[in-house]
Amino acid sequence: MQEITKSQRNYLRKIANPLKPTVMLGKQGLTAQIIEKVIRELDAHELIKVRFLEFKDERSELTETIMAQTGSALVGLIGNVAILYRQQADRERRGITLPGSR
Repeated sequence: MQEITKSQRNYLRKIANPLKPTVMLGKQGLTAQIIEKVIRELDAHELIKVRFLEFKDERSELTETIMAQTGSALVGLIGNVAILYRQQADRERRGITLPGSR
């Protein structure tokens, strides 16, 4: 799981504000296909939103599971939407430069 500082978290929240959720977690729950989609979206965009259509009471636990299985960091959990970040492994494909990072 990636660690980010408070200032980096605030920066990422600002960037994430206009984004629409790209992953929807519904009736099927947290399946392998959902984890694969989260990984693909993180590889493509680095910063994504996951909307909980169902299982809203368990969103914190589900978000922890998603983070553990994808190696991402939680930027914020606002209502039924989780904002996740994972830095692109390929330096040339990185679209987000965090403040205070080297």
